[in-house]
Amino acid sequence: MDGIVERHSAGLDELEKVARHDLARLNYPPANWVPEKTGADGKPVLDVLIVGAGMCGQTAGWGLLREGIRNIRVIERNSHGHEGPWNTTARMPTLRSPKHLTGPDLGVPSLTFRAWYEAQHGADGWEKLYKIARLDWLSYLLWVRKVVDLKVENGVSLLKVEAAGNFLQASLSTGETLLVRKLILANGRDGSGGFRWPSFPSFDPEDPSREGRVFHTLEEIDFAKLKGKRLGILGVLATAIDNACTALEAGAAEAICYARRPHLPQVNKSKGVSFPGFQRGQGMLDDDWRWKIYTYMLAAGSPPPHESVLRAQRLPGFAFRFAEPWLDMIVEKNGVTVKTTKGTERFDAVLLGTGFDIDLARRLELGSFAANATLWGDRRTPAEATANAEAARYPYLGPAFELIEKVPGRTPHMGDIHLFNWGSILSHGALAGDIPGLFVGSTRLVQSISHALFREDVETHVENMYAQEDPELAPTDYFVPRERRSGTL
Repeated sequence: MDGIVERHSAGLDELEKVARHDLARLNYPPANWVPEKTGADGKPVLDVLIVGAGMCGQTAGWGLLREGIRNIRVIERNSHGHEGPWNTTARMPTLRSPKHLTGPDLGVPSLTFRAWYEAQHGADGWEKLYKIARLDWLSYLLWVRKVVDLKVENGVSLLKVEAAGNFLQASLSTGETLLVRKLILANGRDGSGGFRWPSFPSFDPEDPSREGRVFHTLEEIDFAKLKGKRLGILGVLATAIDNACTALEAGAAEAICYARRPHLPQVNKSKGVSFPGFQRGQGMLDDDWRWKIYTYMLAAGSPPPHESVLRAQRLPGFAFRFAEPWLDMIVEKNGVTVKTTKGTERFDAVLLGTGFDIDLARRLELGSFAANATLWGDRRTPAEATANAEAARYPYLGPAFELIEKVPGRTPHMGDIHLFNWGSILSHGALAGDIPGLFVGSTRLVQSISHALFREDVETHVENMYAQEDPELAPTDYFVPRERRSGTL
């Protein structure tokens, strides 16, 4: 794990002044317009709790502040500088997205990555840049958070959420219990499930004997301990290859990536949907179209970036084994035995690049809601759900990324829980996890929550409108006191 990487330079200091001035020109942050609420105990109610301060949670947070929704809190289980995958489980040297993409800036030019990079390296440096270094992206995100004055509570987790009268009740790892009106789960790729573990006759991921021998590629791994080891890696996509390369660069002797496929996927279909029309439009389509699009996307898969493959090709000890699925994996005292369709292999350690499962039942914090959450399988025929079992497990979300009750009335306030994580892709597309869709996704989320908060308090807002008193004409000869006016007061 790398250290925290916050940058300081004269160029950045000057850019921060420019960005803050731009924000002031945009009247940021505007005054809070949401009426205060109190619970039955008289304690104040939080308007929005955001769980996760990575790229998605951070952008949603400052979007809410920009909207004039300021009674919010942002909590993050990891320490400062370790939000999201960038400084933890991401193991590629550069981002997989092209450098020109925007999102965390929310349309403010001085808050773009390009502005941040040019402030340190100049326009020529930007032109020479191929792709964004992974830790540069983290430094940039931390810089944006600082400039927009978004407060984050690090080292705090959500343990449980449940309905409590007119609100949701959130229990935090600090021992604090608070009432909230809206909950945003911006908790990453595993935020709607957890690690996907392969099913083998002799392997149990909960067995402590796997420690030091079997790793999921999205766990934190001390690669120095794999020096000189022979590694078997299940998977040939980007994360699996990046982990293999990281291990070899740390001194591993050999890293062999296995696949069921006869060759690598060749076409990244997601590039064909990364334009505003598709990003904005998919969530507005009917169920048939959305199902058709993402069952295809899930089945097609994406090739690893050519940079990852080239990185692997340059490293002695790297190899692919295609068309050789694993049948069993046996953890032993001094290593792991893997049985494949072509033979038996012995490894010092094994890395499983098998990704994430979508399964709300695995999210303990949603224990009182998960069983009644509508899934995509509930909206398709049994035959369709069976044929596309992975897609069927995705939550079926409303237009604000909100959960929808399977049985109406059974779980009050379920619609106040918004999944701004990878579980939203079947309903909305890749708007809550991938950089290209972040601007569209965060804007949709924030505007939807703004609309909902306004609707809930419309009587108060209208009463305030009736009571509004603005003596605009007081300095003139034509001012009439309220008690002497006729018509609309």
